[in-house]
Amino acid sequence: MVKLRLKRFGRRHRPFYRLNAIDQRSARDSSVIEQLGYYDPIESDSAKAFNVNEPRVQYWLSVGAQPSSTVRSLLKKNVIDNPTPGKKSE
Repeated sequence: MVKLRLKRFGRRHRPFYRLNAIDQRSARDSSVIEQLGYYDPIESDSAKAFNVNEPRVQYWLSVGAQPSSTVRSLLKKNVIDNPTPGKKSE
């Protein structure tokens, strides 16, 4: 199964994450299927902090990819209203 999850980059005390479509059996920092965007939690400007290729994320969700809990909350907060197909928005 494919999951949408974050891959950590950056140095100590300065995290930077890439949003990736990745096989769930793979390690966090292993090879990915597709890079979909990035998340910079230190960035003060929220428009620059989370950047995502929305059509590709919608595609992966439509073919059954499951977002991790952190990715689900980021997508819900910033881009996509209902990141889990089949569930209704609250």
